[in-house]
Amino acid sequence: MSADPMPERGPVAVRRWVAGRLRALPGSIGYLLVGGATGVAATVATVGLFVVAVTSLGGVGIPAIPEYLRLIRPLTEFERRRAGKWLGAPIVVAYRPMTGGLRQRLAGAFRDPANGRDIAWLCVHGVPGMVVALFSIGLPLGVLNQLAIPVYWQIVPPGTVDSFGFVVDSWPLAGLSALIAIPLAALVLRLPTVARWQALLARTLLGPAPGTELAVRVAELTATRAAALDAHGAELRRIERDLHDGAQARIAAVIMQLGLADQLRERDPAASSDLVRKAQDTAEAALAELRDVVRTVYPPVLADRGLASAISALAARSPIPVELALGGPVALRRDTAEVADSSRSGPRWPAAVEAAAYFVISETITNATKHSGAEHLRVSLGGDAGLLTVEVLDDGAGGARETEGGGLAGIRRRAEALDGRMLLSSPAGGPTVVRVELPCGS
Repeated sequence: MSADPMPERGPVAVRRWVAGRLRALPGSIGYLLVGGATGVAATVATVGLFVVAVTSLGGVGIPAIPEYLRLIRPLTEFERRRAGKWLGAPIVVAYRPMTGGLRQRLAGAFRDPANGRDIAWLCVHGVPGMVVALFSIGLPLGVLNQLAIPVYWQIVPPGTVDSFGFVVDSWPLAGLSALIAIPLAALVLRLPTVARWQALLARTLLGPAPGTELAVRVAELTATRAAALDAHGAELRRIERDLHDGAQARIAAVIMQLGLADQLRERDPAASSDLVRKAQDTAEAALAELRDVVRTVYPPVLADRGLASAISALAARSPIPVELALGGPVALRRDTAEVADSSRSGPRWPAAVEAAAYFVISETITNATKHSGAEHLRVSLGGDAGLLTVEVLDDGAGGARETEGGGLAGIRRRAEALDGRMLLSSPAGGPTVVRVELPCGS
C-alpha cells in the first residue's frame, strides 16, 4: 500500500486526493501505532544489546552475543513482514547459520551483514517509532478537539479550555481554535506518507544487503544448471538403455536370422523363407521401437505442428480418457480419431519450452496411468508469450508424493532447468493437480 501522489491543480483533483488520503488514513494510523509498539520493543532490545556489549568488554557477555542476536530476530522478521505487506513486495533475508563452538558462532554472527542491519534498525526505529505513533493518534484527536471547542467552551468552567497557548474565553477565540484545526488536518492527511516512509526505512535497513540478491540468484542458477545436467545425463542413459534393450537387440536378431536363412537357402528353402519373414517382422519391430525412442527425444509432430497438436496426439494414445483445454476445450478419448488440427496449435513458444511442456504432460499421464487409478484426466495449456502454464488434473486416489529419482522429481528438474517451477496438490482421495509454469524468456 502506498500514499497517493501529490494532487494536480484544480478543485476536482484536490478533492480526489483528499478522498484518497481519507480512505488510507485508518490503515496508516494503525500501521504507525503498531510501529510504536515495535518501537518500544526495539528500544528495550537496544538497551539489552548495550548491556551485552558492555559486559562483553570484560568477557562475561561474549557467549551471549550469538544468542542475543538470535533472540531479536522474531522482532525484525515481524517488521519485515509488516513493511513488505504495506509496500506490496515481500522482504526476504537469509541469515547465515550460527552453529558449532563459541568461536564459530561468533564468526557467523559478526560476518553476517543481516545481523548488523538488524541492529541498525533497532537503533534507528526505537524512539522515533514511538514518537511517530504518538503523533499519529494525537493529531487526529487534536483536530477533533479544536473543532469541538466552539461547542463546549461555555459548558466547562472558565479558564480551563487551553488552545495552543491561549485560554478560550470568548467566541472570537473559540473561532480561532476551530481555524487551527485546518493546519492540523493538513498534517493528518500526511500520515499515509509518513507510514510509507516508515515502511521504506524498514525495507532499506532490514532488506538484503547489496549484492545478496545477486548471490542468491547465482546460487539458484547454479543449482538449476546442475539439475539440468543431471536430467540430461539421466535422459541419455534412458535412451541408451532403450536402444540397447530394444532396437539393438532386435537388429542383432535380424542379422542372426538372415545369416541362418543364407545358410539354409540351398538345403531347406522353406525354412530359409520362414527365417527371412521372421527377420522382416523383427526389423519392423525394431523400426517401431526406434521411432518410439526418437519420439521421446523430440516428437516430430512437436516440430511440425506445434505443442497443441503434439499434446492432442498424446491424449489420443492415453489409456485414460483425456480432456484438453488448449485455448478452447477439446474432449478426446483413446478411441476418438480426431485430434486438434493445426488451427488449434496456438502460438509457438521457444522449442526448449515446448519440449519441456510436452515431456511434463507425457510423464504426468504416464504416472497417472500407473499409480493413480484415475478414470479421467484434464490437461490445460495456457499463458502468453512470456509464460507457458501447464496443468494436469486426474480424479484418482491422490496422495502423490515427490520422491528422489521419481517422475515428479524429474518434472520439477525439467521446470527448474528453464527457471520455472512445479506446484503439486494431491490430497488423500484426490484429485491430483500438477501445475508447471515455464518462463519463455529464460
